[in-house]
Amino acid sequence: MSEATKDAAKDATAPATTAGQAPAAAASITDRLRRPAPYLWLAGSVLLLLLPFYLDRFWLQAGLFAMAAAIGAIGLNLLTGSTGQLSMGHAFFLAVGAYSYCVLAGESSTENGHAITGLGLPTWLAAVLAVLLAGAAGGLFSPIAGRLSGAYLGIATLALIFIGQHVLFNAGSLTGGFNGRPVPPLSLFGFTFDDAEVVVAAVPFQSSEKLWYLGLAALLAGGLFARGVLRGRPGRALNAIRDHRIAAGVMGVPVARYRAGVFVLSSMYAGLAGVLLALVFQRTVPEYFGMILSLEYLAMIVIGGLGSVAGAVIGAAFVSLLPQVLTHYSDSLPLVSAPGTGGIAPGEASRYLYGAAVVAVVLFLPGGIARLKTPGEKKK
Repeated sequence: MSEATKDAAKDATAPATTAGQAPAAAASITDRLRRPAPYLWLAGSVLLLLLPFYLDRFWLQAGLFAMAAAIGAIGLNLLTGSTGQLSMGHAFFLAVGAYSYCVLAGESSTENGHAITGLGLPTWLAAVLAVLLAGAAGGLFSPIAGRLSGAYLGIATLALIFIGQHVLFNAGSLTGGFNGRPVPPLSLFGFTFDDAEVVVAAVPFQSSEKLWYLGLAALLAGGLFARGVLRGRPGRALNAIRDHRIAAGVMGVPVARYRAGVFVLSSMYAGLAGVLLALVFQRTVPEYFGMILSLEYLAMIVIGGLGSVAGAVIGAAFVSLLPQVLTHYSDSLPLVSAPGTGGIAPGEASRYLYGAAVVAVVLFLPGGIARLKTPGEKKK
């Protein structure tokens, strides 16, 4: 065939190819528009933005607890779900973030006869430094995290809980001891997230309403960053380490370095969650940052779905909101009552329920709740 004939054949086939691609692209756009997921995300986003105008303080605080838990669960899911590194010490890094913020932003004072140390830094700077200090604490532990795996790492990180509890209860000048210490409100660009009322659309905004949007922004930023990590080259390396560490090393993945790096990143997520929790609680208490909190975070990522950002958010919402709901409706629920009244306390009932949820997920839904398909979504 001559060159002229070949060129003519190309010209003849070109319009057909373009015409064939256009309907395919149009069909793809039509399929996407027919899927319910984008509309659900849009409706959910609008709803979250409007909730502070309609919910009372109890539910707003419950939602803020869920946001903080989701941020911490995303960090733990990067470590445990995506890399396969079991960590039992996540609560330790939440405590580092919360108390670092209090020490850096608070003022030196005397409370209950004890001198409390504070550096009086700008609160926004204290929040950033608290997250970095949590990452630095993870960096100090990262050489161990880079060389241990499985149950051995879990036992090693469990030691962090005992060390942390001892320090929190005994370093009274920094932590306030058993009674904790007050949390200074965050001030950002001249706007203070405190209980001073700010009227917006005839609705008085106090600390919970103000922190709601800060929590949403932090959760969105943390979720998008983690999703970018998991979908990029680092995410593929982390999954390779989780699936087969030796094979990943043979392919050129620096296993120890990635393990150490993801441990630091997970610690920074925990530090950010600790800062947000401290701002919501308005007072840090050492007893909160114990082993039970670490176990709750493990339950969050198992129930929601290991290795999934959406799964971490779903699991965190389930585990953190369940005791709040049971407490609020304890008068109308069977077998559940206030502590000391003869029935099951809401906190205990919630642990029974999400413990049963962990067993059910492991047996019947190994991918977690996040792996469930929406009605209009085709199974791959």
